[in-house]
Amino acid sequence: MKCKFCDKPAVIKLRAYNLKLCGEHFTSFIEQRVEKTIKKYRLFTKNDRILVGISGGKDSLNTIYILNKLGYKTEGLYIDLGIGDYSKHSKEKAIAFTEKFDIPIHIYEIKKDFGLGITEISMLLRRKPCSVCGVIKRYILNKFAYENGFTVLATGHNLDDEVATLFSNVLSWQEGYLARQDILLPRKHDKLVKKVKPLALISEKESAAYAILKQIDYIREECPNAKGATSIFYKNILNQIEEKQPSTKLRFYLDFIRRGKKFFEKALKEREDALHSCKVCGYPTTREVCQYCTIKNEVQKRSG
Repeated sequence: MKCKFCDKPAVIKLRAYNLKLCGEHFTSFIEQRVEKTIKKYRLFTKNDRILVGISGGKDSLNTIYILNKLGYKTEGLYIDLGIGDYSKHSKEKAIAFTEKFDIPIHIYEIKKDFGLGITEISMLLRRKPCSVCGVIKRYILNKFAYENGFTVLATGHNLDDEVATLFSNVLSWQEGYLARQDILLPRKHDKLVKKVKPLALISEKESAAYAILKQIDYIREECPNAKGATSIFYKNILNQIEEKQPSTKLRFYLDFIRRGKKFFEKALKEREDALHSCKVCGYPTTREVCQYCTIKNEVQKRSG
């Protein structure tokens, strides 16, 4: 099996594109796809300061690596969630990566804010860990980006992440979430930094292959709190469909962006109109007190 563009042996077959590529042409293909996504959706320019949320996983490390290689000004933010050995190992991977590739990194420990890690917080509040984690990470990423002068916040969401979320929201017709699902989420509040997903059109398999070929050492273990997560269940279903009908995931996602999202413009406008400043912290929310401040207050009350 030879590479489509040279005589070297192919190392991967991309069924969604009907391509067989050697290592060199595959990594070049991924980088070109990311750059095309940046330009097509006008995610950012070389003048922007980009904060990349890095977790120690392949997707976030690939994101900052590729953006850095393409000449964009990037820095990483690792949020220590205090999840035992998992957080210890993922932090080690993130720090080792940034040292190897000479990329600035910032470390934020949620225990400084809460006195507890995510697992303990979720047990104390009797809420699902992923729900609590999502609220806290989104808040910290945006707050850190805003307070440190970054103009763009980038995350490592890949195609599989996006499609699983879209699939879930379509099944339950979550109009508010569907309205906000996109590769670019513009700034709609003074303290809300523009959010982008440069790897949104790169599959999980492609991202893993890229990391291996570029010798990016990432944490391979799943977060212990993600066990039994609905998103993993949906990913497995979508992978089975993809196996039978290659490119289904990419078409599903792009067709939603191109043709489906417009039907939720009313819901998007209603949410944007409802955005105001949290009376406690001043950051954007649709409630009187944002979810982050609510969680923090409940933790303080219950931990006494």
